[in-house]
Amino acid sequence: MTDATTPVPAKARRSVSLTSPDVRTQKRKAAEARFRMYGIAGIATGIFCLIVLLTSIIASGTGAFQQTFINVSVYLDPAKLDKKGNRDPADLAKVSTFGYTPLVQQALFDAVQAAEIETPLEKRKDMKALISASAAAQVRDVVLSDPALIGETVDFRILASSRVDGYLKERVKREDVARDKNIDAEHLDLVDALVPLGVIEKTFNMDFITGADASESRAEAAGIGVAMLGSFFMMLVVLVLSLPIGVAASIYLEEFAPKNRWTDLIEVNIANLAAVPSIVFGILGLAVFIQFMHLPQSAPLVGGLVLTLMTLPTIIISTRASLKAVPPSIRDAALGVGASKMQAVFHHVLPLAAPGILTGTIIGLAQALGETAPLLLIGMVGFIASNAPDGIASGLLDPNSAMPAQIYEWAKRADPAFYERAWGGIIILLAFLISMNTLAVILRRRFERRW
Repeated sequence: MTDATTPVPAKARRSVSLTSPDVRTQKRKAAEARFRMYGIAGIATGIFCLIVLLTSIIASGTGAFQQTFINVSVYLDPAKLDKKGNRDPADLAKVSTFGYTPLVQQALFDAVQAAEIETPLEKRKDMKALISASAAAQVRDVVLSDPALIGETVDFRILASSRVDGYLKERVKREDVARDKNIDAEHLDLVDALVPLGVIEKTFNMDFITGADASESRAEAAGIGVAMLGSFFMMLVVLVLSLPIGVAASIYLEEFAPKNRWTDLIEVNIANLAAVPSIVFGILGLAVFIQFMHLPQSAPLVGGLVLTLMTLPTIIISTRASLKAVPPSIRDAALGVGASKMQAVFHHVLPLAAPGILTGTIIGLAQALGETAPLLLIGMVGFIASNAPDGIASGLLDPNSAMPAQIYEWAKRADPAFYERAWGGIIILLAFLISMNTLAVILRRRFERRW
């Protein structure tokens, strides 16, 4: 009997069957299915955590975009504001906010009396707990801008106190009032009576987006607008410095630099710098730019220089990766028709790598925009900027804060209204970051070429 006619055992025939896989194949397919399930479970967990995070941020921060206001008619008493009766701006400026506070309190007290609301609060000073400490300054600014209003009754829309605002937002509970020295249950009863009359109302708070930070006693007046300008000027410095320096360094290292131990050392250090904690760059900026170069502390210029040092490794690495992605045939074709090395790089390679370079730059800027640790060391959290800068020089050199630093400053303050504003600032910061990353994706898809 030959080998061709030797019968094959039944077990062997089952193992080589084309319709029923063997044991090894079944185990491999089971392992692949488990790995697929692990991946799906990981993605689902990540999506769930992201949804929880965004829900928490939005639920905690949307209140910052609404504010409680009090509509009152204030009689600008000449006997208190212009005792000499000459309407001299210099004399009017001598009247501090303490001179305006009684007028604002009297206006609200008159509104309560006119509405015939029954309340145990029978004195003008009892209205103090309902009114923001910034209300007197608001009325004073209007009078100084138009002294002719003195002696008239003018309608104002002033800020309510943070406790009243928190009560209408359900941040302040009635059971907590017993332990609060700033407001009591009688004031909350009065608020409940004034809301239906339109004297107290809760509306959109544009000042939170455009305004400046405020002191501990005026949480309801705090805004993030000036800090946004500080971040803008910092990002302007980072863009102007990091983009040309990073791209130039990348082109030299990738296209022109000889491959030796020195360039290897430079590449290793660039990779290491990309992983250095950001607070180290803050220490470097404090030592070099402030203590050695004596640049102004808390200035966006210094913050921009520090963030430039931190962003450069990211831009260099992403730019080099974009240059490597350009096929060598592009360089060879350019050199083959007589172009120089410089012409081949700048006329052919660099334009094709531009989408990746732009993407890396925008991602690096987005990372720098959200950094807080370097700004802590150069003092961009200890200053309350009261006015927006009036020019580029002022925006770069005057002390200011930045969005992440401002959020950090609010989060550590005692008043719950600041904590609410910290969440609101996070929403604005996330909106900027999402916009920048979306722009990076759009630019990459718009200009990307497939080889």
